[in-house]
Amino acid sequence: MRLRLSDQARVASVGVRARKLRAALSGLGIAIGVAAIVAVLGLSSSSQAGLLAEIDRLGTNLLTAAAGHSFGGTAAPLPLEATARVGNLDGVEAVAHTASIDQAKVYRSPLIPAVSTNALSVRAASLNLPEVTATTMAAGRWLNPATATQPVAVLGATAAKRLGFDRVTPGQRVWLGGQWFYVAGILAPSALASELDSSVLIGYPAAQRYLDYTETAGGEAVAGPPATLYVRAGTDRVGAVREVLAQTANPKAPNEVDISQPSDALTARAAAEGAFDSLFLGLGVVALIVGAVGVANIMIISVLERRSEIGLRRALGATRRQIRAQFLAEAILLTVMGGAFGVACGLAATVIYARNKGWEVVVPVEAWAGGIAAAIVIGAIAGLVPALRAARLSPTEALRTV
Repeated sequence: MRLRLSDQARVASVGVRARKLRAALSGLGIAIGVAAIVAVLGLSSSSQAGLLAEIDRLGTNLLTAAAGHSFGGTAAPLPLEATARVGNLDGVEAVAHTASIDQAKVYRSPLIPAVSTNALSVRAASLNLPEVTATTMAAGRWLNPATATQPVAVLGATAAKRLGFDRVTPGQRVWLGGQWFYVAGILAPSALASELDSSVLIGYPAAQRYLDYTETAGGEAVAGPPATLYVRAGTDRVGAVREVLAQTANPKAPNEVDISQPSDALTARAAAEGAFDSLFLGLGVVALIVGAVGVANIMIISVLERRSEIGLRRALGATRRQIRAQFLAEAILLTVMGGAFGVACGLAATVIYARNKGWEVVVPVEAWAGGIAAAIVIGAIAGLVPALRAARLSPTEALRTV
């Protein structure tokens, strides 16, 4: 007599339903392992999707050209004309720039010891810097044509924290370069120009007037050369602009110009965020193994407890193959139920966390499909030995316990 698949599933479900608590505890190990795998893969994918979306929002078309070093190891400043040259390049939409004023230090007050610089830097900045670098204001206002000529500064996000400022109030000042500078605003953290976070920014005219940041050009003293150019290129022209950016910024020594694309670092970060996934996936695998041991244990005990049932079925005509299929099906059903519950928990954890972070919910197909497949394989492996053991019982031996 052959059992249909539906009949075989119904017989298998009877064994699971007859021992609900034991089955639930055994399936819990499978559920925890599968949930861990689905949640790790889902949260990792959602996190990367959120970061890449943020990169796209900020723009991947920002390039930087920074002053490098000569072959002798000495600093190689950019020419004064670098900004104008780069701005004339075909495909360049906007150019902003900053200059590092190394001799100027900034403190909360003149009473602070000179060595306590808090690793902050002073930079002269062009007025279009926030727009080009996609940096917003957290408080106050950015420099304008009037304040750029006066002792007025804007603090980067990290600089504000280290100086003890969390808001902008009238008359707020910092001791910069041996004199007071009024604080006009505080920048929000800059994703594409992180060096601005630890900087105190002033206008070029103010740097020339109050900090003597000058260079002679055409017999006249002008504000010194820029140290970093921030270049917004057309999205479809980024590669072409990048190829000629160094030669354009410093035709005499293009090898002394460092070219980078800030969004590359963020993209690398998105990929690196999966570096620890293997650890959590390993924990999920361990949980699956523990669950498999639990399933194998309950099936072996089930065989011992149900010897009379096995003997009776064999006496009524059930074949060894049918007995083997019954116990194997019970093990697979138990693990599939645990796996399905684990997938649901993993999906729920991913959705809740991703939405709280404002990320797009992304759960790879291999996450939930792999969880179910792993549950089926584990059920088959865990139930194989007990099923073979049950099938080997002879009717007379099994019925002795009746």
